[in-house]
Amino acid sequence: MTEPERWTRATVHPDMWADPDDDPRNNDGPGQDGELGTLQDCLTNYRLTLRMKCDDLDPEQLARRSVPPSTMSLLGLVRHLAEVERDWRNWITDGEPLPKLYGRRDGDFEGAVADQAVADAAFRELEREQAALDAELAAFPDLGERVGKDRIAIRELLVHRIEEYARHCGHADLLRECVDGRVGQ
Repeated sequence: MTEPERWTRATVHPDMWADPDDDPRNNDGPGQDGELGTLQDCLTNYRLTLRMKCDDLDPEQLARRSVPPSTMSLLGLVRHLAEVERDWRNWITDGEPLPKLYGRRDGDFEGAVADQAVADAAFRELEREQAALDAELAAFPDLGERVGKDRIAIRELLVHRIEEYARHCGHADLLRECVDGRVGQ
């Protein structure tokens, strides 16, 4: 396999993904006030980073397992994060758990095939699951409140979400560079 040449669209800082004026994570003005706003802002930025790493790729590139023998791909990461967002909803309920989106274990990665309909569905599912959990968590303004069968604190769940996205954004950096050589934060 030929290694792609490393490149970036950034012209201001050559180690960045995009120029500051083109980066949707940049905003003018101060950050969010308070702990909840800070945590939500951080999560939003990681979500945007994952989307940015997937931008401008076709289904074959999104589904490419570019670091063998791993089954990981950018599309697999999107599907995996949709699955875990759904699972986190199970953490905050005392009721019956929601069923898995992709069935068996590793179905999120193994089902990440080079098909436009699969790719489109994965991004829709991720957005739907993110919005559903965000809406459910909005009912708990006290970050110390403990919920669900395991009595997890809302703060702990929010930090865990950030941690999961941060870890997978690191994977996405490497996967994207292997796909087409694009680099940057």
